[in-house]
Amino acid sequence: MSWQAYVDTSLVGSGHIDKAVIVSAAGDSTWAATEGFSVGADELKNLISILNEQDKKDGPAVIKAYSDGIHVAGERYVATRIEDRHVYGRHGKTGICVVKTGQAILITHYGENAQAGNATQTVESLADYLIKHGY
Repeated sequence: MSWQAYVDTSLVGSGHIDKAVIVSAAGDSTWAATEGFSVGADELKNLISILNEQDKKDGPAVIKAYSDGIHVAGERYVATRIEDRHVYGRHGKTGICVVKTGQAILITHYGENAQAGNATQTVESLADYLIKHGY
């Protein structure tokens, strides 16, 4: 399956995610994206910093995320959960779920009619699949 197919079928096609982008874990290339959904270079750099210190609850990037929020595609999200390999955030009735695998970062958005739990389970399941297959 192509990276774009993962975005179109496994994420957006689930009905739980409305926008997604898959980037390299280093943040140096975009592998696939929903049209019109892009994460800026500074936003991606910040997400990588958060993900790289998620096991350190008192790390500066994590503390900053909880105090200042997380910015994705020009929107500010309140950080609701940062641990293990993921970052979750809310903006009103919408939210984001960001999950890191060995080689990729899945950055997803769900709309106001989606259930946060269903959205995060969809993204976490794809991440588990990618990890199982060496990504």
